[in-house]
Amino acid sequence: MNKNLSERGGVSVSALVIAGVSVLAVAFAGLAIWAYVNYADQKNNVDSKISNAVAKAEKAQADDLEKKFAEREKEPLRSFVSPSDYGSLGFKYPKTWSVYVADNGSNDSSYKAYLNPATVPPVNEPESRYAIRVSIVDQKYEDVIEDYKDLVKSGKLTTSSVKANSQNGTRLDGSFTKDIRGAAVIYKIRDKTAIIRTDADTFKPDFENLIKTITFNT
Repeated sequence: MNKNLSERGGVSVSALVIAGVSVLAVAFAGLAIWAYVNYADQKNNVDSKISNAVAKAEKAQADDLEKKFAEREKEPLRSFVSPSDYGSLGFKYPKTWSVYVADNGSNDSSYKAYLNPATVPPVNEPESRYAIRVSIVDQKYEDVIEDYKDLVKSGKLTTSSVKANSQNGTRLDGSFTKDIRGAAVIYKIRDKTAIIRTDADTFKPDFENLIKTITFNT
């Protein structure tokens, strides 16, 4: 009788050990599967992040090269000169731009010219925007500045001093209308006033380069 009990006890212990080992094996297998799935997920995330980073870097490099190419295409610069009756206002502009003189100042009217990359938008449409617009008006310098007084007072425009051709002028930056945000420089030329403006911040770099080359007869 004791022998049978011993054998049954032995069998029970063995069964418990086997069951325990089996449970541990299943647990380790589950842990291993979880670890692998987690590793694979992390690897996919890392690979995806690397791919995105590479794509962004390649796009940034392509954009930079395209920008540099576009800047090189602007050279050599061309010369713009208004009629001598209007002080021979001159400056340099990109060769990839077009110029349209809407009013040459005949019949005692104002001189108006428009410059824009590739083609100049229609000048008779209010929604048209230009890289550069040039106006030489038969008005006193002080009166032209006065026209912008309300916009400056409201904070829509900021004003600062500029100089070209050894002559002081006024610079305006900000919103000229609800739809036009840009910059302008204003100079007295003899008994007239010249206004050179860009209609968009997009063209600010070209505008900055252009106004550095301004010349005129006082």
